[in-house]
Amino acid sequence: ELEVGTCEITALDWDLSHPRRTIAQQTARCACRRGQAAGTARAKPACVDARLIASRQWCGMEPCEEGEQCALLQNRSGWSCTRQLGRIKTITVS
Repeated sequence: ELEVGTCEITALDWDLSHPRRTIAQQTARCACRRGQAAGTARAKPACVDARLIASRQWCGMEPCEEGEQCALLQNRSGWSCTRQLGRIKTITVS
């Protein structure tokens, strides 16, 4: 059993078949408190305010690593995290 307010990664699959691009698919299991939902904080699975998920305000979860800038994708299907050197990680929610 998970402790309330915690998450664990249950599956992680990597697809390295695309040049200059890595695609990862991650599945997590969370035991969140009332008013929270499974989300991402500092690039790790976490329990976050459920209102952020419902309104698709992904950057409100602070999903990027320290030093990265978060930006919503145009259709709010996810977010991107950009580092100063130009490396961009794009995360989509399914």
